[in-house]
Amino acid sequence: MENTNLPKCQKCNMGDLVPLSDFGSQGAPIHYKAWVCTNPDCGFNIKIRNGDVYINEPITSGAAHSPRVR
Repeated sequence: MENTNLPKCQKCNMGDLVPLSDFGSQGAPIHYKAWVCTNPDCGFNIKIRNGDVYINEPITSGAAHSPRVR
């Protein structure tokens, strides 16, 4: 694993912003689709969805999520 300096969260100044990736509707990888603060008390996040930028959307648990059947 490469040693990378992650940006500090500008909201709380305690956590780091970590990048998250996803897959598009056709299965193509989308790198850095979201950035989330590692400080659980902060919750700052920024996401790209359909070309729009969303900031501080509510974070919910993914434990109840069931994967799509393809």
